[in-house]
Amino acid sequence: MADNGILSRRTAVLAGIGALAAGAWWGWPRVAPYFVGGFEFEPLGHLPGFRRIAAGETSGNINPLAGIDSSRDPRVTAAEETVRADICRALFGETATQGVVPIASFSDYYCPFCRVLTQTLAAIEAESGGEVRITWHEWPLLGSNSDYAARAALAADRQGAYVQFHKRLMRSSFVPTEEFLRALAESIGIEPNTMITDIKSEAVTSRLVASAALASVFRFRGTPALIVGRTVVVGAVSDATLKALISRERANGPLEMC
Repeated sequence: MADNGILSRRTAVLAGIGALAAGAWWGWPRVAPYFVGGFEFEPLGHLPGFRRIAAGETSGNINPLAGIDSSRDPRVTAAEETVRADICRALFGETATQGVVPIASFSDYYCPFCRVLTQTLAAIEAESGGEVRITWHEWPLLGSNSDYAARAALAADRQGAYVQFHKRLMRSSFVPTEEFLRALAESIGIEPNTMITDIKSEAVTSRLVASAALASVFRFRGTPALIVGRTVVVGAVSDATLKALISRERANGPLEMC
């Protein structure tokens, strides 16, 4: 009987620990923003109204001359003037809405940090009840496979399937052969021949050029890169920091220029 009583108490203690762990796992994302310290914002002198915070590691073009390299594609240089003329629409695609925090995400399918951050962003947007809106920008830096995958995602977008395609690529280890992309297109219900044709289209190229021009204007050094409202974050960032920043941006309201 004594042994049974000890066993029961141990079972109850273990159950309590399990319940606390489950509660912490469920509740942490909701309270994490309150445990993040104050942000140290640095104004962007070349882009009044925008600011940045320090973040973590990046993949890709770690180049101190990024954004001013005269050897870049001349189409990107020409596009910079266009995106500067209406930078908020170029970033976020829509005009600002009170209470909604827009996020522009720049990523590469072969960037390991992007894979983690993309899933975090997608979850935050899904749980926000419309209070967070993400615009995905393809910025392939890591070679021909990155470029081909980015083009395929934008081609899928021409059939209204960008989000599904983007998520599937970010969750997969893959080589973007035509066979792989055709199979992926069929699995999400879009026409593979049209997608393969659109990969090389001028419309897809123009979107890549526009995103590269934005990256140049903001002087990004690599991926992942985010613009959360008015705040630039280049590199890996914790869930808690990202959620705290979103809360701060919501409190600040939309940028005047947006």
